[in-house]
Amino acid sequence: MIFVADFRQKILKILQVMIPILVTQLAISGMSFFDIVMSGRAGNSDLAGVAIGGNIWMPVFTGLSGVLMALTPIVAQLRGADKKQEIGQAVFHGMFLALCLGIITMAGGYILLPHILDRMTITPEVRTIAVNYLVTMSVGFIPLYGSIILRSLVDTMGFTRLTMRLVLLTFPVNTFFNYIMIFGKFGLPRMGGAGAGAGTAVTCWLLFIAFVWVIRRLKVMEPLQLFQWYKLDSRKIKEHLAIGIPMGVAIFCETSIFCVVAFFIANYGTDAVAAHQAAMSLSNLLYMVPMSFSMALTIIVGVRVGAKDYQGAGSYAITGICANLMTALGLSVLLFVSRKQIAGLYSTDSQMVTLITQFLLYAVAFQFFDGTAAPIQGILRGYKDVKATFLSSLVAYWCISLPTGILLDQNMRQGPFGYWQGLIIGIFFSALFMIFRLRYIRKKVLK
Repeated sequence: MIFVADFRQKILKILQVMIPILVTQLAISGMSFFDIVMSGRAGNSDLAGVAIGGNIWMPVFTGLSGVLMALTPIVAQLRGADKKQEIGQAVFHGMFLALCLGIITMAGGYILLPHILDRMTITPEVRTIAVNYLVTMSVGFIPLYGSIILRSLVDTMGFTRLTMRLVLLTFPVNTFFNYIMIFGKFGLPRMGGAGAGAGTAVTCWLLFIAFVWVIRRLKVMEPLQLFQWYKLDSRKIKEHLAIGIPMGVAIFCETSIFCVVAFFIANYGTDAVAAHQAAMSLSNLLYMVPMSFSMALTIIVGVRVGAKDYQGAGSYAITGICANLMTALGLSVLLFVSRKQIAGLYSTDSQMVTLITQFLLYAVAFQFFDGTAAPIQGILRGYKDVKATFLSSLVAYWCISLPTGILLDQNMRQGPFGYWQGLIIGIFFSALFMIFRLRYIRKKVLK
C-alpha cells in the first residue's frame, strides 16, 4: 500500500507539471496549423507558399529551440542546489544567446533562402509568397527566441500553468492578427500568405512582452536578480552551448529525417505522399504527449539531481517512464482500433482511405516506440547527459532508419512503407540504447 501511495503521489506530481506543458505545446502547434489554413483561404498559391516556408523554417526553429532549452536542466539543477543568484546569470547568458541566434537566423535566411527556393520546382508567385512569409516572420525571431528562454525559466521554477495561460491567450491574438493582415482588414493592405508571417511576428513580440511583464511581478522571482546586466562569462556560455548544441542537433536530426523520407516517398506519386503526410500529421499530434512527459521529467529530475537527491531522481524517472508507457500503449491501441475512422477524416476517396489506413498501421508501432524513447531523453537531459541523446538520434535516424528504409524499398519491394518500417527499426534501437544509458548514469551517480 505504501508503494502504491508513493507511486500515485509521484504520478500526480509529474502530471501537475506535464499537463500544462502539453496544453502549451498543442496551442503552439495550433498556431502553425492556423497559419496554413487561413492562408489557404486567401488562395492556393498562398497556401503553397506558406506551407513551403513553414517546411523550411520548422527544422531550423526546432533545432535552435533545442539549443536554447538547455536553460531548463541548468536552472533545474541550480534550483535544486538553491543557487538562486546563479539562476539570474544563467538567464542573462541565455538571453544573450537568444539575441545572437536571432541575428544569425535572419542573416542566414537572407543569404541561403534564395538558393534553397531556386532548387524547388515552384511557380514564381509561390516563391515570392514563401519569401515574403519568412521575411515578415523574421521580425519576430529575436522575441521568439527570448520567449523560449523565459518560458524555460518559468516552467522550471514550477509555473507551467502560467506559461499555459500566456500561450492560450496569444492563440486568439495570433488568429486575429493573421486575419486582419492576410485579408487586409481595418484599413491594412491585403498581404495574403505573407500576412500570416506578419501576424506571427506581432504575436511573438506580444508574448515576449507578456513574459517579461509577468516575471517582473512575481515575488518569487525577485531573489533570482533577473533583468540585470551581468558581465559576460565565457564559461556560462560554453556550459549552455555544451548542453544546448547536442540537444538542438538531436532534435534537428529527428525533425529533418521526415522531410527526407517524404522526398523518397514522392517517387510513388501524389497519393502516397498525401497518405504519408496524413499519418505523419497524426503521429506528430500524438507525440505531444510523450514530449510533454519528457519536458516535465527534465525539470523534476534536474531539480533533484541539483539537490543531490539521486534516489528521488531515480524514483521519479521510473515512475515517469511507467506512466508514459501506459499512456503510449493506450494511444497506440486507440489509434489501431480507430485507424479506418481516422483515415476517413483526411479523405472521402475509398482508395485514399485504404492507403492512409495502411500507413496508420505503421504509425501505431512508431508511436509506441517513440513514446518510450522521448521521456528517457528528458530524464537524461535532467542529468545534463545530452551527448548520448544526440548520438542516439543521429545513429537511429540517419545511420539506421534511412539506409534501412532505402534497402526495404529498393531491394525488398516494400515500397513507400519500407521507409516507415525503417523509422520503426531506428526508433526501437534508439529506445533500447537510451534505456541502457539511463541505467549506466544512475549507477554512476549512486557510487
